Amino acid sequence: MVEENSNMLLGVRDKPPALRWVLLAIQHVCAMFGATILVPIVVNTTAGADVLSIPVALVTSGIGTLIYLVCTRGRSPVYLGSSFAFIAPMVAGYALAGKSSVFSALMLVGLVYVAVSCIIRISGKAWINKLLPPVIVGPMIMVIGLSLAPTAISEIGLDLAVVPWKNLVVALIAFLTTAFLAVRGKGILRVIPFLIGIIVGYIAAAALGMVDFTQALTANVVEIPKFYLPFMNYNLNFAAVLTIVPIALVTMVEHIGDHKVLSEIIGRDLIEDPGLDRTLLGDGLATFLAALLGGPANTTYGENTSVVGMTRVASVYVIALAAIIAIIFAFSGHLTSLLTAIPAPVLGGISVLLYGFICVNGLKILIHNQVDFNNTKNVVVAATMLVLGLGGATLSVVYGNLSLAMSGMSLAAVIGVILNLVIPEEKHE
Repeated sequence: MVEENSNMLLGVRDKPPALRWVLLAIQHVCAMFGATILVPIVVNTTAGADVLSIPVALVTSGIGTLIYLVCTRGRSPVYLGSSFAFIAPMVAGYALAGKSSVFSALMLVGLVYVAVSCIIRISGKAWINKLLPPVIVGPMIMVIGLSLAPTAISEIGLDLAVVPWKNLVVALIAFLTTAFLAVRGKGILRVIPFLIGIIVGYIAAAALGMVDFTQALTANVVEIPKFYLPFMNYNLNFAAVLTIVPIALVTMVEHIGDHKVLSEIIGRDLIEDPGLDRTLLGDGLATFLAALLGGPANTTYGENTSVVGMTRVASVYVIALAAIIAIIFAFSGHLTSLLTAIPAPVLGGISVLLYGFICVNGLKILIHNQVDFNNTKNVVVAATMLVLGLGGATLSVVYGNLSLAMSGMSLAAVIGVILNLVIPEEKHE
């Protein structure tokens, strides 16, 4: 039995009473639901095509979480959901070579996680901090958030000569609801501000006649998600790979950060027990399977960590039940149709905050780790990454029939790592 923190009502391997078990699991589903479905919605809206499926994202989130629990031997109460870090790279990868190239690249992301977990098991984890210090991770996360900003503006219609007044009203309602709950919400409401913002904005849009419920009314009660199997139409495109895979550098650091936060909550160091090698292995296998079925990359969810902290219950049984409920939801035809019908202005209002939050999280990493910008080397690394990432820089190398290209975020990540390793430390006179 895992030792419990004296403040915890239930430890990692304790099973709560049946009714409480269900209620706690529903809280976790609510925490992950808004963000998990938002990733495919935003990717599809930005790409102008059905790249991802909401039901598949829910299924792969649930299955991925169960895989993680098995890999960590039931010793880490973490929920995995759709990763926001890969939104822009997936859109860029789709533009380069279509869906099959996106999922093939995401499968490689999962394999990168697995490879790193094996290296850590053999040689330890100290090298990660040297390769990916805060001065690289912070700007990288900032680039991820800010590069998505034009999508939010477009969804609201603020890029038009004349903005429809209904768009402004609905976007403002969704924005203010989310902002208010994020600042003043109590209990579970403060954990799920984006989900509540979507619901309230959706209701406002429906009242203004902006929602078409035809598809939801005619949908089947039970519908099989449209799984996509890359090995049936395999397309390993190197340009897409170089656009998507380097983002794993950032999400691995986020993975470590989320586990450190949860470790403080439950009073046990998850980096040591079950170990970073096992947690990365679970995350990597979950992402590999998600991509295999046509879903987005998985990542640890801070929202569910907040639920653990709020409820003081760290039971993996609760996390497992939440994963099963998410899988069941994915087979509801009516739910899928309702989610698909969410108007763009609702998403735009939410996204203004969401993308801003992502960017500010990168800034918080720099502040929390007290990155010294009086050090010119740090300025050079961060400034170069921000300009390359936000400027849409593209670097292509052609050798015979082989063509390699990196752009935007992936290029910024790779150049940042190289600069940090190559540039010597500043010497003061």
